[in-house]
Order: sequence, then C-alpha cells, then structure tokens
Amino acid sequence: MRDRLVAAAAAARYRTMNLASAGSAADWGYMKIAVFGLGYVGVVSAACLTRDGHNVHGVDPNTIKVEFLQQGKSPIVEPGLDELIGAAVTSGRLAASSDYAAAVARCDVLLVCVGTPGQANGSLDLTYVRRVVEQIGEQLATTDGYKVVVIRSTLLPGSMQRVVVPLIEEASHRRAGKDFGICFHPEFLREGTAIYDYDHPPKTVIGACDERSVGVVRELYATLTAPLVLTDLPTAEMLKYVDNCWHALKVTFANEIGRLAKAIGVDGRRVMQLFCLDTKLNLSSAYLRPGFAFGGSCLPKDLRALTYQGRSLDVETPVLGSILASNQLHIAHALSMIHATGVRRVGLLGLSFKEGTDDLRESPVVTLAEQLIGKGYELRVYDRSVRLASLVGANREYILNHIPHIGRLMVDRPEELVDYADVIIVAAASDDIREVLQKLPAGKRVIDLAGARSADDASGLRGGHYDGIAW
Repeated sequence: MRDRLVAAAAAARYRTMNLASAGSAADWGYMKIAVFGLGYVGVVSAACLTRDGHNVHGVDPNTIKVEFLQQGKSPIVEPGLDELIGAAVTSGRLAASSDYAAAVARCDVLLVCVGTPGQANGSLDLTYVRRVVEQIGEQLATTDGYKVVVIRSTLLPGSMQRVVVPLIEEASHRRAGKDFGICFHPEFLREGTAIYDYDHPPKTVIGACDERSVGVVRELYATLTAPLVLTDLPTAEMLKYVDNCWHALKVTFANEIGRLAKAIGVDGRRVMQLFCLDTKLNLSSAYLRPGFAFGGSCLPKDLRALTYQGRSLDVETPVLGSILASNQLHIAHALSMIHATGVRRVGLLGLSFKEGTDDLRESPVVTLAEQLIGKGYELRVYDRSVRLASLVGANREYILNHIPHIGRLMVDRPEELVDYADVIIVAAASDDIREVLQKLPAGKRVIDLAGARSADDASGLRGGHYDGIAW
C-alpha cells in the first residue's frame, strides 16, 4: 500500500471510500474494543475511546490494575483520567478483567498496548507482546467473525511481519488480511498531557496491509482533525522510532549549545529562543530529506570551528563532534555501493556541493570522485554549471589541489558520459540530469545520491538497475 497523507479537510472523503468488504461508517458505528495491557497507553486509550462512545473491555493479568478500573479509578496518575474512567464505568461502557478469551469473543477491535521493555544490550523484550498475540490467535481459532488486531506497543521495524503476524497465524490457523485484520498504530502521547495529545495528535498513523483493516481503525478517529497517514507496516513501525530519536536529538543538541554558550558567556536559552524563530529552515522540513552528504564552504568549516572552541573551553560536545564523522560515513557508504556493482567505468552526473552552482569547496561529490580515482576507477564527470576555465580563486584552487587532472575527466555532454560509463552516479537532481535518466539505454546501472528519481519511478529506467543511497 502506497503512503497517503490525508489532511483533515479530506477525512470525510476517506471515511466514504469504497470499502465494500469493510462496510460503511454507519455499519461500524460505535465499536466493541478490547484493550490488552492497562499501562499508560492502554488506560489512556481505553478512557478516551469510551468517552467517544465506544464500549471497551480492558484486559490485564495484573488484578490490582483491573480492580482499579472496576472501581472507576485510574491505575496511573494523569490529569483528567480519573474523571473519564469514573464516567465510563458509571455509564457501563468500560469494563475490566483478566479474561482474554471473553474479551476476544465479545469485541471487534483488539488493541494491544502491552509494554516492550528495553534490555541491557539495547534490544526489546517482546515477551508480553508474544504472549498476548498468541492468546489472541488461540481465541481467533474458535471465534467467528472478522476482527482487527491493532498493535499500539512500540516495535522495531519488521517486528510485525517477522513476529506478530506469524504468531497469530500459527495460533489461529487463519490468514492475516483475509480472516482477520492486522494494523500497527503507534501512539504519540506525552505523560502529563496524554488526553490532550490523544485528541490533538500531530498525525494519526495506521500501518496495514489491507484496506478492510484500515477502514475499521480509521473510524475510531472519525472526529479528529489531525492528518491521517495510511502506510505499510514497517514504515509505521519506523515512524515511532524516528519521532522519539529526533526528540532526543533536539534535547541533547539544545543542551550542548547551552553548555557551550554558557562557557562563552552567552545565555543559551536566549540563543535557542532566537534559533526557534526560524521556521523556514531551522524548525521545518528543510534538510530533513535523505540524500547525499553535506558540504560547501560553510557547514563543515563552522562545525569544526565551534567544536574546536568547545574543546578549548573544556566543554564536551559529542553530538556536534560526531556530525562530520557521520557525514564521512555516508560518503563511504556511497563508495561501497559503487564497489558492489563490480564495474570499473563510472560516470558522475554532478560535481558541485549544491546543484545550480559551481562551488566545489568541500563538495562531498569531489571527495567521492577523489576516492574513486584513488581506488583505480575510470571516471568521467558531467556538470553543466562547472567549467574549469571559469573557476577562480579558492574554488579553483580547491579542485586542482584535490583532483589536479580534473580537466581530463570532464565531458561537455551527458551523452558522452552515458556512453562511457557502466554505472551512472546521480549526484544532482537538475532538470537536464532528469532528462538524461529518462533516455538511458536499457540495462544501464544507476546509483541515485540526489533523489532525482523516486523508487516508484525507477521503472522508467528501461530495465536498468536503479538503487538509491537511502531508499
């Protein structure tokens, strides 16, 4: 299933999609939902779902948690949660027990919210997930009707396909997507503001492999105005980790800047406050697109200068200090992809650090070209913006210091490069380069560092082998 990002204004259109096998929104209406795991995510989800009119059966082997809910109380501390649970129990829409079989038999949607604790080596302990999905599978084997299993527990990418789905299928003797639904539906709740976050999520993500399951889960959030993201299972799993790692990086980055700023005599809070005013580049999607390594006359130089100043002030900045090392690893990854092709004649489409310019200073493509030459590859280069005769000053000095014979490697027409090379390295995504890719001879190998062609569009390369550096 291809990714779809659905804005709030289009939510109604998606709710009326032609899902003949799933029925219409009216057919589903208020649902009977089992929530397995009455920890933080499970309790908040159960409370909000009952508030929205659904009937919820909470399930947990911990009898203390079950008794709390039966008494109309929350087993966790979270603002507003006691009131929601009390109202839900009073209305009869929320029940709790340790009876897995009864919950599966009575409910249409089975939400798995059990913990996935980390282990000493960094791996996840999936004991609770395995136990619950096996129990669900055993009950599905003896239960009639189509039910949708929705995993909210945090899982590493690939866990749904390698662990969850096989366990349920083996225990139930039924097939996912045909006999029962399966979705991965990550949560984005913050402790202390969980109810608000449930009602105002930045996005609602549903990973699935069949439309019928999507139709059911989507109805749980019919009243929310958040963008709806429908995608495949591993992408949904990955999104949760990317979000959390990004948040961790932001906190650490701000703290490093704060320590360094304080050592210099600057108020780090004020610096970051002003930094956050820029929503065009700093706090935006700018630069957050997988591609090739960064370069140019500013970013590498400024990183070295700031980390040098940190060292001179005895301020450790491991996040800042690791950026250039990671950038070099990305160049090395591109080199290994080229080496894996087993060919020796290489064509580079693009040379400058940014397309549309002739600036070669600290261009990662120049670094890649230099390494290819050093390893004995036969190289040709095309970049319509780079003309050796017109380069002056530091720009000319840089390229001649790194590749003295660059003039012999440059070609005037991309067709010359295509005819010569066995593998084409796309280092820029300009219109003329996209045009070259559309006319490649059948069977020509392509390694895309710039995202000039999407993976879905790779079939347009007329039978050639296409590979992207991060897609």
